[in-house]
Amino acid sequence: MLLSIGMAKTPSINLFKDRKSLLEKFITWSLTIGRLIVIATEVIALSAFLYRFSLDRQLIDLHDKIRQKQAIVLSWKGNEAKYRDLQDRLLLASKLSNKGNETTKIFSSIVESTPSDFMTSNLIYSQDRIKIEGDVRSITSLASFIKSIKNQLKPDSISIDKIENKTSSGIIITSLTIKLKTK
Repeated sequence: MLLSIGMAKTPSINLFKDRKSLLEKFITWSLTIGRLIVIATEVIALSAFLYRFSLDRQLIDLHDKIRQKQAIVLSWKGNEAKYRDLQDRLLLASKLSNKGNETTKIFSSIVESTPSDFMTSNLIYSQDRIKIEGDVRSITSLASFIKSIKNQLKPDSISIDKIENKTSSGIIITSLTIKLKTK
């Protein structure tokens, strides 16, 4: 019995032998986690690549739609030019019509204000001035003409530029400038 006890091996406990070194643990961790990171990166890159394809397709479709709409716009370009030209003409006609009505009103007022013994030899109408040259038989007729013009046209000013008495013919040659109010 003694003999069998001496020959039996005693179990040994070695805690250090099964332990891996820090470098081995880091390499094992980096290989397993590194693979996962590489796989995740590749999945992200692949999905970004596929998403880019879908964006490119959308961009191509949008460019095609823009070209179609440009073709439509270009086909209407001639009509648009005609329409704008017509609008410009209508606006000009409206302005000229209003100006014509205003001019007619001014001339009508002058004709109504003119006394029977006043002979107009020249009448010039510009944007804000009227120049009247003529012959009148008396100063009272000239004064009534000026008063009537003041009442009807309500000008800024009336100036007598020239007044000349021709006693041999019994007429007064006069020149008036009427400055109209600007609108």
